[in-house]
Parts: sequence; structure tokens; C-alpha cells
Amino acid sequence: MPLDAIALKAVLAELQSAAGARIEKIQQPAKEQVILTLRGNRKLLLSAGAAPRIHFTALARENPAAPPMFCMLLRKHLSGGYIEAVEQAGLDRVAVLTIRAMDELGVSSTKKLVLECISHRSNLILLDGEGRILDALRHVNEIDRAGRQPSPQGAPPRMVLPGMFYHPPAMPEKADPLSVTAEELTAMLRVGDFERTVSQFLLDRFTALSPLVCRELAFQSFGSAEPTLGTLGEPGQESFLRVFFRWQENVREGRFTPSLVLRDGRPADFSYLPITQYGPTEAEVVRPSFSLLLDAFYEERERQDRVRQKGQDLLKTASTARDRAARKLSAQEADLERTRDRERLRICGELITANLYRMEKGAPRLEAENYYEEGCPILSIPLDPLLTPQQNAAKYFKQYAKAKTAERVLTEQIEKGRLELLYLSSVLDELGRAELEQDFNDIRSELRAGGYLKGRGTGKKETKRPAARPREFRSSAGLRILVGRSNTQNDLLVKGADKRDIWFHTQKIHGSHVILCTEGAPPDQESVEQAAALAAYFSQGREGGTVAVDYTPVKNVKKPAGARPGMVVYDPYQTAYVHPDGALVKKLAVK
Repeated sequence: MPLDAIALKAVLAELQSAAGARIEKIQQPAKEQVILTLRGNRKLLLSAGAAPRIHFTALARENPAAPPMFCMLLRKHLSGGYIEAVEQAGLDRVAVLTIRAMDELGVSSTKKLVLECISHRSNLILLDGEGRILDALRHVNEIDRAGRQPSPQGAPPRMVLPGMFYHPPAMPEKADPLSVTAEELTAMLRVGDFERTVSQFLLDRFTALSPLVCRELAFQSFGSAEPTLGTLGEPGQESFLRVFFRWQENVREGRFTPSLVLRDGRPADFSYLPITQYGPTEAEVVRPSFSLLLDAFYEERERQDRVRQKGQDLLKTASTARDRAARKLSAQEADLERTRDRERLRICGELITANLYRMEKGAPRLEAENYYEEGCPILSIPLDPLLTPQQNAAKYFKQYAKAKTAERVLTEQIEKGRLELLYLSSVLDELGRAELEQDFNDIRSELRAGGYLKGRGTGKKETKRPAARPREFRSSAGLRILVGRSNTQNDLLVKGADKRDIWFHTQKIHGSHVILCTEGAPPDQESVEQAAALAAYFSQGREGGTVAVDYTPVKNVKKPAGARPGMVVYDPYQTAYVHPDGALVKKLAVK
């Protein structure tokens, strides 16, 4: 669900501890995200993207090499300042941070940082002490609507531009669910559209309620999320009023429950009250805080967004190359299949040669006994009427020799094509797990070295960036576990490992190379199992059940001459069957 106004109220109640905190650092790790690092190393995230939100975050995010202009503006006005208040604008999805900081002349001044959490029209706006806009993450001019999201129906056009006074977004003309009385709600129920469901009635009549909460209130009242107003009756109305005003009291008193709904073990929804409408098909987990809940809910989505934004060109290049390689391989395999019939060509040539005495030039075909088969059946051999019998025989022998050579060449090309297809699939798998900007840079360099990407062609020497460090973990016994981020890094991991270290890789599916550093001693079984679980997690088998992981000492891992990055052979080896475990990954990660 989106962060509705009541959910925002719950989150802001949790963020009151930020009042009085000093802003020590301001960063903008993504185009639509700003992080304020407060004293005590608490990080306050303000996101004005497709999933707008504000909360403390513990997730590590990589910052760009050069800060964006909006980030520089925030640093100029807010660095070193103190947060005086964290408030909500009425019952709207707007959070306001009041910050007192020194201006460039050393004079104390008040600024406001406004986060509008309105789905596709979200924004982050910096105001001066008079309410004038200093700048905004997105400039809005709704008078010129071309290509812009229009304002809500009936609302005046909005301007969010530097130098103008700030006006909050127009509120929908709906009732306040926190101030409605029992008499007013009863009257609404009696004059409502009796064919309308209770959840739709709540959504249409009241502000600040999301569809999820509307369905939940209906479900708690009737055991179903879809009863209509016309089927309630007096008992139904009393049940609904009881549930609604219990909810109202809980919100007024600030009694919220950070609830995370899991579907197949993955975050599917969240709310500020227990969600019971899904029954046993979904699992509900109560988190200690809304900040932890929102981190858990958006962690995977953020990673996928980073892949889409930073690796879009790489995904397109690798996907195009993979599809081209697959089509070429399919054509070659079809050609190879046709060469399997080459013995027929040789037999035709032999039979023509054996029957030269009875053939005449210009005959369209030869009917001859095939003495290569039992019973000598008659074989009809097509001929070229423009050629002599000897030339027809030579033509069949030439086709036979060509097919024989083609089989050898195609077999070699198909083997290379399969390896190329395997390699490009592994690159796409890497891109799906990439996290840092340097991960994408490493994969970009790898594709450029393989000829899949052209050079920049600017005439300037490309800046050589240091390679990303491998992911590092510690087993429960304290042994280092290193996980490669790219094919090139996988090669470096194996090359730089001690021959007595243990190498891990998922069996027959793409994944990262994993090295368990043994320090020359036999590793304990738990460390081996944990390293195998990491190999399963950082592979295509992450979303599956049991994953087979092969492991062997590094001394048994060899890279064939001319092999593409990340390609190795190994023997002998053992196989462990493990489950990918995201919780274990977080537990063992080296911060």
C-alpha cells in the first residue's frame, strides 16, 4: 500500500525523536532520495519517488561521485542545522521538517523541508522562513499542463517554482475520519448507495484511508471485505460502527502496529494496524518500528530500481547480444542436423558411378538398386539434366565432402555459441544482483573488453576506477567468506585465493563464486554450510527451495585457456544441498 495520511501520522510520531538533532551530513544517493545523517549516526530518509516516504533507515546506499545540484543546495542551507519540529500538514500526506541553521552570513534562520508523499506527484521542497520556495526536487507549473500530471479535479493550478510562495496540495473534498461522530456516520450509511460495498463507501466518503485499510475495517466488521450497504441491517451497522470507532480511538491515541504482510516469504503489503483479511494465505509479521518495516518492505524494490536506472543500457546490450547468440545457435544446430543426412549423398554418388553405362545425358533422375541396403530396394536419385552423368556423380561427392566439413566446423561453432550464450546469461544474472555503481562499471568494462560495447569514442582516456571489493561475510566460527560481484571479480577471487581455501558455486545454474578462507586449516562444517548458503543466495536459485552447491579446494579449480570471464572447470568436488537464506546473509555480512 502507499503511505497514506494515517500511516504517515504513525511514522511521524516515531520520528519525534529527531527533534533537536543536529544535521551532520546531507547526501542524495538517488535522484529522488535525500538522506539527512543526524548526530548519533541516525540516517533520516526522505524519498520523493514512486513510493514516497520518510523514516529512519539502516540500509547502506552508495552515493554518486559528484553530488547533484539539489543536494548542494540543501547542504548550503541546512548543514549543521538543528531539526526543531517534525510535523504533518493537517491530515494530508505532507511531512514538514522545521530546521534552524546558520545562513552564509552566520545569521540564524529557519528553513522548512517539505515532503509531499502523494504517489505520482510526490516532491521535496525547501522553503525559507517566509514560506517562499528556495528550490524543489521537481518544478511544477500546472498552468502549462503539457506532459505533466494534472492537478486533482476542481483544484486550482499549482506552481512549485523557486521564488514563489508555497501552497500545499489541494485536499480532496471528503470527510475527516478522525472527527466524524456516530450520528454522522449512521446518517451517511442510510443515504448511501446500497449497491456499493462498505470498503468502497469508506474510500469515497473519507480522506486519509487507503483501499487496504477500508477493506480491513469491512473485514473486521463482517468477516468479508465485500459486503454491500444494502445487506448490513441493524446488527451489521452496529458491528461496523463498533469496529470503525475502535479504529478511530486507536489512531487518536497513537496506538499503531507496524504490520508487514508476507506472500511466499516476500514483503507484499504493510499497514499501521493488524491485517487479517488475507487469512492463512498470507503471513503477518509485526516489526518493532515503522522504520524497520519500511526498510524491509522497500529494500528489494530499491535494488531493482537501481538495476533499472543504472544498468538499463547494460541490460539492453546484454539482452540483445544474448538473443542474437541464441538465434545464431539455433540456426547452426538446424544446419548441423541437415549434415546428418550426408551418407545419402555419398550413396547417390556411388550409385551414379556404378550405373554410368546405362545413363544418358539429360535424364532427370536415375532409378537404381541400392545395394547398400538389405534387399537392394530401388532408389530414385534426382539428376541435373544439364550435367553429364559423371558431373552429377561429382556433384553428389562434392556435397558429401562439404557436409562432412560443415559438421566439423558447425560442431566447433556450436560449442563456442553455447559457451557465449552461457556467458551472456551469467552477465544478465550479475546485473540482476548488482548493488553498487562500481558493480555496473565493472560489468560495463567486462562487456567492452568482450566486444559487446564500443568505446566511448571521445578521444579522452577513460578514467580507471578501482574495482569494487567483493562482498565480505564472517561465518559463525569467524572465517572470512568472499562473494564475487562480477565475472571478472570471480576470476580474481579464484586467482588470489590460497590453494587450501574452499571454492563454492551453484550446480548447473549461474551464480557468484564464493571463497571460504580457511587460513590453511580444515574448516568446520557450519562454516562450509554457511558458505554454501551464501552461494545459493547469490545465484539464480535465490527464489527457489533447495539448491545444489558444489564445493572443492581452490587447487582443483582451473580456468581453461581462452575461456570467458567467470568460466572454470573443477574436479573432484562435493555437493551440499542448502536453502538460500536472506536472514543469514544479513547476519553474516561484514558492515
